[in-house]
Amino acid sequence: MNAEGREQVKKLREELKEMKFDAVFSSPLKRARETAEILVDDLQKIIFDQRLEERDVGKYQGELLSSMDREEYWHYPSTVHYEMVETIESFFQRVYQFLDELKKKPYDRILVVAHSGVSKAF
Repeated sequence: MNAEGREQVKKLREELKEMKFDAVFSSPLKRARETAEILVDDLQKIIFDQRLEERDVGKYQGELLSSMDREEYWHYPSTVHYEMVETIESFFQRVYQFLDELKKKPYDRILVVAHSGVSKAF
């Protein structure tokens, strides 16, 4: 995360400071982890859950977005499968499993820190 991102998260922390969360969940990936740690500022335990990781792009990791058709990549009924890439069905199932588990908990308010792909699944 760059300095601008850190400042944005600190601003969000100020906006959320009056809110009390029953639980805080985060993807264990670096930017989400750092975001969660800044947001709760050691005031609450963070539960890191691999099901909140971004979709695994396999061999496309670090490649330019133009190296694949991003619209097709996120099109759920697509039959196009990129080699060594987590399928969208598998990715959504992973995230849905996390959500289904949450539904069984007695939480009133939670904070989830994840990635844009996870928000698509939400």
